[in-house]
Amino acid sequence: MREDICTIPVSEGFEPLDGCPLCRMRAIAQKRVIDFIMGAAMMEPDIRIRTNEMGFCKEHYGEMCKSGNRLSLALMLDSHILELQKDIFGEGKFFKPSSKKSAYKAVRMEHTCFVCDKMNFGMEHMLDTIYRTYDKDKSFRQLFKQQTEFCLPHYSMLVSNIPDYMNKDKAKELCEDARKITFDYLKELGTDVRHFCDMFDYRNNGEDADWGNSKDAIERSIAFLDGELPPHIKIK
Repeated sequence: MREDICTIPVSEGFEPLDGCPLCRMRAIAQKRVIDFIMGAAMMEPDIRIRTNEMGFCKEHYGEMCKSGNRLSLALMLDSHILELQKDIFGEGKFFKPSSKKSAYKAVRMEHTCFVCDKMNFGMEHMLDTIYRTYDKDKSFRQLFKQQTEFCLPHYSMLVSNIPDYMNKDKAKELCEDARKITFDYLKELGTDVRHFCDMFDYRNNGEDADWGNSKDAIERSIAFLDGELPPHIKIK
C-alpha cells in the first residue's frame, strides 16, 4: 500500500490486524484531537471561540479529565461557562431571551461537541480514502481481506456509504469482504459467549476447566455491538 498524507491514518487503522480498523482510526483521531485541544491550541482565539460555542459531550469531558491537564480544562470551562451565561440567559444584554428560547438553546448545547465535530470530519475523509484506495490499490484490497473484524456500526457505515465513483465490481467486492469478515467474527463471538455460559455448569467447573477464548467474551461482544475497540487494545 502506497502511503501519503491521506493514506497514513488508514494504514494506522488497518495494518495491526487486531480489532476493528475503523474503531482504531476513530480512537487515534480522538486522542489526537484531545491532545491538540489540551495543548497550546487551547489558547488560540479561533479554537477558543469554537469550544466556547460548542462545548463537549460527556464522553469527551471524561477523556479530557483523564488527560491530567486540569488547568487547560479549567480555563476552557471558565470561558465556556461565561459564553453560556450570555448566550442562554442573556447576561449583559439589554433584551433577555424568554424561558422557552433559553431552554431551546440549552437543549441545543447538549448535542454539540468540539471533539466529536472534528472526529466526524476526519472519519468522513478517512472513509473516502478507504473507498478510493480499495478501488485502485490491489495491496490494500489484500490488507482489507486480512482484517479480523469490523464492528457492527462500522460494518454498516462501510457498506451503506459506497460512493458513486467506485468501480461497481470493486464496490461489490468490498461489501462482500466486509460482510464475510463481520459475519465470521460474529459467529466466533457467539461460540465464545455460549462457551462462557456453559462454563457455569457445575460439570465444567473443575480445576482443569478450559475457558478457551471465552473469558473476555462479554467485553468483546459489547465492543463489537457498540463500535468500540476491545479492552485489550490501547491507543498510545
